[in-house]
Amino acid sequence: MPENVLPNLFRIEAPLPNNPLRAINAYVVLSDERNLVVDTGMNQPECREVLEKGLAALAVDRTRTDFFITHFHADHLGLTSAFATDTSRVYFNEPEARWTRRFKAADFIAGMLRRARTCGFPDDRLAHALQSHPGIKYGPLQYPEFTVLRDGDVLTVGDYRFRCIETPGHSPGHLCLYEPDQRLLFSGDHVLGDITPNISGMLDDTDMLALYMASLDKIYDLDVTMTLPGHRRAIRDLQRRIRELKAHHREREQEVAGILKTGPVTAYETAARMTWDIAADSWEQFPIMQQWFAVGEAMAHLIHLQQKGEAQKTTVEGAVVYTAV
Repeated sequence: MPENVLPNLFRIEAPLPNNPLRAINAYVVLSDERNLVVDTGMNQPECREVLEKGLAALAVDRTRTDFFITHFHADHLGLTSAFATDTSRVYFNEPEARWTRRFKAADFIAGMLRRARTCGFPDDRLAHALQSHPGIKYGPLQYPEFTVLRDGDVLTVGDYRFRCIETPGHSPGHLCLYEPDQRLLFSGDHVLGDITPNISGMLDDTDMLALYMASLDKIYDLDVTMTLPGHRRAIRDLQRRIRELKAHHREREQEVAGILKTGPVTAYETAARMTWDIAADSWEQFPIMQQWFAVGEAMAHLIHLQQKGEAQKTTVEGAVVYTAV
């Protein structure tokens, strides 16, 4: 059953089978005129069934329901086309809406293959990694028509007035929603409680870690008493959690810088030597998708160190190799 969080605001926790995230939080804001659903989950039967039952329990009329998607990852966007109707608006950020308009699955997979090879990902692991990638397996069958929202735009639903805050880092165009009167923040995957959002360098050479840290600073001084994240439970002390996340990445940065001092490494080799909170006895025993996300995070830190002038890169036999400066 949906959990009543605040007046006319509910949380539906939908399962993500065989995924370490375990579940996705979809939030429903009810009003007499139009309702709003924040994020929808992966395009999986188990996720869809729970969301359908939750919306039915709240007597949600989908013909007068809109959707706000925090970012383009499949666990947030995957079911949107399945639930949106012809009268629904689907609110989304501009950078990722632009990306979806030119999206072609074959080009996406080819690009991911090229990028993973430059990270040093072994060819014999790549096919398995892409077959297991949730963004490929459980993304939307088609992208909906998006209504673009930008930083500072206001979305009114009943008594709630949500202000959009652009928080790139976890994804290029990630959006949060802030309700100042209720001192409430929908944080998507920008801030999570007992897990750290993945910051990845798998897309391109943009310094996503610098963007992420700046986005944490951007929301630090918000007057918030309840943060509703995309996964797990509500966060009651946003500032403390932001300090923890920043400390985590500073420690990661120091760890990667130490690895660089031992000699030239690829992102794959760096990830294999980093410390991870994963139940496996060795890097070789990591589940393939955990290796994928770990390599992406290692790449993000390597790019960040390069941008700071503390690392340099060269290309050796098609792989990008980093060394300390």
